[in-house]
Amino acid sequence: MLGSGGLEVPVVGMGTSGTFDVSGREREETCRRILDETLAADAGLIDTSPMYGRAERVLSLGLQGRRDRALVATKVWTRDDDEAVHQVQASLRFAYGHVDLFQVHNLLEWPRRLDLLEAERAAGRVGAIGATHWQPSAFGELVRVMRSGRVSAVQVPYNPREREVEREVLPLAEDLGIGVVVMRPFAKGRLTRRVPGARELAPLAPFGVSTWAQALLKWSLSDPRCTIAIPATSRPGRMTENAAAGDPPWFGPDERELVQRLADGG
Repeated sequence: MLGSGGLEVPVVGMGTSGTFDVSGREREETCRRILDETLAADAGLIDTSPMYGRAERVLSLGLQGRRDRALVATKVWTRDDDEAVHQVQASLRFAYGHVDLFQVHNLLEWPRRLDLLEAERAAGRVGAIGATHWQPSAFGELVRVMRSGRVSAVQVPYNPREREVEREVLPLAEDLGIGVVVMRPFAKGRLTRRVPGARELAPLAPFGVSTWAQALLKWSLSDPRCTIAIPATSRPGRMTENAAAGDPPWFGPDERELVQRLADGG
């Protein structure tokens, strides 16, 4: 559940940054196959944005005829008020009239953008409202937004190399009942450049982990303050693997420490 917005979500979803910004029938069909796998694995919260090029359009094509099987999360990001209205209206069209989680991206002009999203929520076109940021230097402002009572979710990076949210954002989210969407669970690919071998991962097998991607996802999701992780992929088959990391049992301190050591190079 994403806070007071009452939005029930899977534990693993999917991001579209850098992966659904495609053109051409063949590449769009690949995205559709990935979306098929995502929905089949019950990992149906899909995070997108008008800042991700063609991603909203490609997602919309893939959801045609089955919009009710997915939860769509998107964003608004502009300093211009008129452009913000345009972005929101376009996102609503791509999402077939309803966005399940609408977020103020990188907190840009967040007081006025929350006004806009709250009006859309009152009209029944938006479910939950959230805010995002990726820079630790902005987490103080993110905390202000969280304390305002106007958002029921935040989207932040969290992985073994980016743990700044542990200081204040995660504890406050727990205190306020705010959902946490984990972006960059693989640290934008930095954590997948060196993949530990099967012997190194063997202690994690009792937790349903057989791949390094699963270990990283379960590392963040084993923190009970995290609601959902949204890894992106451009490879068919990968979302089935990723979604399996959303099943218990969860890591304890020893397992999380092992993943941390492996992420640090062993």
